[in-house]
Amino acid sequence: MPDRTTRTNVTFQRPFSMRGVDGVRPPGTYAVEIDEELIMGMTFDAYRRTATFLFVPAASGSIASEVFNIDSADLEAALAQDAAPSVVHVPDVPSDRPLATNP
Repeated sequence: MPDRTTRTNVTFQRPFSMRGVDGVRPPGTYAVEIDEELIMGMTFDAYRRTATFLFVPAASGSIASEVFNIDSADLEAALAQDAAPSVVHVPDVPSDRPLATNP
């Protein structure tokens, strides 16, 4: 069955984590490889995704990079979370209490 592989890069602006990847990873550009197989018997070419791999550069002092087999939906969710605006929580201050000021 004919297969195809697509290689692309994704960029995270903030540290990220996702299922299938060990720990929190720093911001940066990461290589992604998507493997697909041709669905036979169709009147047009259609492919089914069979695997998605995230390539993580070697840590400093190491020569080997890491490759993680991930779910493409988890990758899309991590990218969407990275693109979402940051939310900073400011605690509520009761309006009947004056704010502290420096003399």
